[in-house]
Amino acid sequence: MFKPIFLAALLAPGIAFAAGGGATTPPKPTETTQKCKGGQIWDNAAKKCKSPEHSQLSPDTLFAAAREFAYAEQYVNAQRALAAMPDQDEARVQTYMGFTTRKMGDVAAGMAYYKAALARDPGDILARSYIGQALVEGGDTVGAYRQLMAIRDYGGAGTWAEASLRSAIETGQTYSY
Repeated sequence: MFKPIFLAALLAPGIAFAAGGGATTPPKPTETTQKCKGGQIWDNAAKKCKSPEHSQLSPDTLFAAAREFAYAEQYVNAQRALAAMPDQDEARVQTYMGFTTRKMGDVAAGMAYYKAALARDPGDILARSYIGQALVEGGDTVGAYRQLMAIRDYGGAGTWAEASLRSAIETGQTYSY
């Protein structure tokens, strides 16, 4: 069992991969979650909020908004941003659809999204971490451990994906982002 201070030291550098992407920390609130209403996304160029479905926002802007919404536990808004992305089969879209769907209570559908992400990219360590965390929540630590080993096999040792799943297996506590 990890000591709390050691575990905190392990997790801090790895927060980089929280809720996807390669950012180094959880997303900071922007105008998207601070000013915009109803799932609209801040458009820096226009300096106003826009509907994700009717905007010319880039896929990366839409994904960043989805990540910010997910961190703020605005899962429906995160899904709207993801739905506006042009490549719905992209692994990061499938991973986040899985995460938000699972967090809204439909674990089976969430797992189907994660599996679609892995079909597109077997090395998607974030999808594997989220699958493992769902397995921990369901009491399947053996299955979660298999995902942890796969994360390491795909070069994910030392990442947030690996550290958060390892922590979940050790403590039974999973992450909400």
